[in-house]
Amino acid sequence: MADEATAQMGAPASPATSNPTVPVAGRASARPATGRSAGRRGSGPFRKGLEITLFVAPALALLGLFVVVPIARAVQISFFKWKGYGDFERFVGLDNYRRVLENPEFIEAFQHNMIIVVASIAIQLPLGLAIALLLNRKMRGQGILRTIIFVPYVLSEVIAGVIWYQMFVPNEGIIDTVLSSVGLSGPKQGFTGSLEWALPAVIAVLTWKYLGMAIILFLAGLQGVPEELYEAAQLDGASWWQIQRRVTIPMLGPTLRTWAFLSMIGSLQLFDMVWVLTGGGPANATSTMATFLVQQGTQRSNYGIASAASVILFIVALVMALLYQRFIMNRDNTATVVRRKKVSR
Repeated sequence: MADEATAQMGAPASPATSNPTVPVAGRASARPATGRSAGRRGSGPFRKGLEITLFVAPALALLGLFVVVPIARAVQISFFKWKGYGDFERFVGLDNYRRVLENPEFIEAFQHNMIIVVASIAIQLPLGLAIALLLNRKMRGQGILRTIIFVPYVLSEVIAGVIWYQMFVPNEGIIDTVLSSVGLSGPKQGFTGSLEWALPAVIAVLTWKYLGMAIILFLAGLQGVPEELYEAAQLDGASWWQIQRRVTIPMLGPTLRTWAFLSMIGSLQLFDMVWVLTGGGPANATSTMATFLVQQGTQRSNYGIASAASVILFIVALVMALLYQRFIMNRDNTATVVRRKKVSR
């Protein structure tokens, strides 16, 4: 018996016992990857792409239905003479575009859009930044002040336009009443009925309406400025104005540029506020490209010209947006790419 045990102990290990994959107590055995598991791993990117497609498909469908299709339809109608019903009357090619670009009413409307773009940025930017810096400091009633300032932006454009239309009523509105109480008087036909004051009145209403949005964005940007920068500047003996100029405003650069982009695009597409306040009048003194194409389409039944004007408006907004992205917001995009590369490393 002892000899047999000794012989068995001295015998060479069999291939089965020398296999390193033999399970050990308390430890799972390692199994080689089979073709089935390898196939599952290989299907990972396809499955991920399929999931992304399923989630994005509804948004793409809505985008195509309510954006791409109307744009394509407007481009199609712009090549025809059409009164808004029935079949297209006659193919005119680019004649509608020529008539729009040679129309003095459209040229004047385009100039008004550019004036509103410049005035909105020139007025709302410094005013909104000053109010945001004031509200960023600790004071009593800070939350109430922020709410009051943001309320006009929450109101719809039609409601705000009706309110201001009533306020601008000659001799009876609150504007003329306040002016007469201090010994002043407005235009006899009212501010919105005056050729000189109609456009400034519209710009004033737009400032009241959209200033709250600028202030909220600037306040959000101020929350992202590190306190350490303010403390370091104060230790260096910088004054309050120097701190705002050298620290706050540069740190708010991306927020300011983003707001200016939104303000520019909104000013180019301006319609409802002007339509409610003045209807584009008096004598086209407050017309915009949007009011021009609506007048041509719904009031004069020149849907071919209206569609051409809408395509031109789209091209103008697209070109200005691309130029703004290229020359003004390019630094922000470059900085974002650099930060992502550093994080990935």
